[in-house]
Amino acid sequence: MDGSDARAPCPPVVDYTSAEQARAADEVEELSEGAVIARMLSDYAVLRDQAHACR
Repeated sequence: MDGSDARAPCPPVVDYTSAEQARAADEVEELSEGAVIARMLSDYAVLRDQAHACR
């Protein structure tokens, strides 16, 4: 293949309002210790950072 510099398109990143972010933070704090969703949200944050860097 000649010049395989083809890149996948960057995924869109959803913007959240400050109010939504504050509400989410409050909800995360209410989770029980060791809640799996907290780890999943951490993974999602990494993916968002990667998507931002892709632009």
